Amino acid sequence: MRSQKMVKSMVMLIILGLMLSACQKQENGVQKEGENTSQNAYVIGLDDTFAPMGFVDENGELVGFDIDLAKEIASRKNFDIRFQSIDWAMKETELNTKNIDMIWNGYSISEERKEKVAFSNPYFEDKQLVITMQDSPISAIEDIKGKKLALQAESTALDAVKNYTGLFENLGELIEYPSNNEVFQDLQTGRCDVIVVDEALGRYYMKKNSDIAFRVLEQDLGSEFMAVGLRKEDTELCELINQGLEEIKADGTYDKIKAKWLAQ
Repeated sequence: MRSQKMVKSMVMLIILGLMLSACQKQENGVQKEGENTSQNAYVIGLDDTFAPMGFVDENGELVGFDIDLAKEIASRKNFDIRFQSIDWAMKETELNTKNIDMIWNGYSISEERKEKVAFSNPYFEDKQLVITMQDSPISAIEDIKGKKLALQAESTALDAVKNYTGLFENLGELIEYPSNNEVFQDLQTGRCDVIVVDEALGRYYMKKNSDIAFRVLEQDLGSEFMAVGLRKEDTELCELINQGLEEIKADGTYDKIKAKWLAQ
């Protein structure tokens, strides 16, 4: 009996040791410079429907412009990354509570966001497009008065609508969705009259759905720049990202990745 008790005690000690080890790995889960283990990877938060920046394709693979940029820079600067789908409306909260370490997914710089996060150097210029259906009577932004407009919640599309003089206050209804896929579906089914989306996403979606008669208004709601969002205290990581962006732009890698995903 004494022998069995000793065996049981040893087994319990082993199990306890493994549990403590696992806890330590979780507590130290943020990747440190110079380390290169998948258990200590920086976590990148993204909306995995935001094509062509970062999205799950028809084969179930996570792909896109930002995915390729992140992988290339991580490889060059010797740190590991993993990607985590998040509620886009909660992205800054996810970052600052340390559930993720970066927001890297068509994340546009805005004054409001600057108060919450630190940004890398900008790496891509985009616009906010206004899109309707081909047979719509809307031909200019002024025609949206009293109409239903849809966009992604907590996106810079909302900022663009609010900042465009005379647009927001004269809408018939503003409809917000978790993803831009739902925004486009809303337009296709006639539940709204017009939508506002990032140009990169909008052009890609319309190219992939060329059988649907969308129409882009000549007027847009202004330009903006995309960057990587980080916690304000993560200055070393921000510098690594900036160095990586500079390197891939200098040697032509950035242009190759851009041509792969954003050729129109």
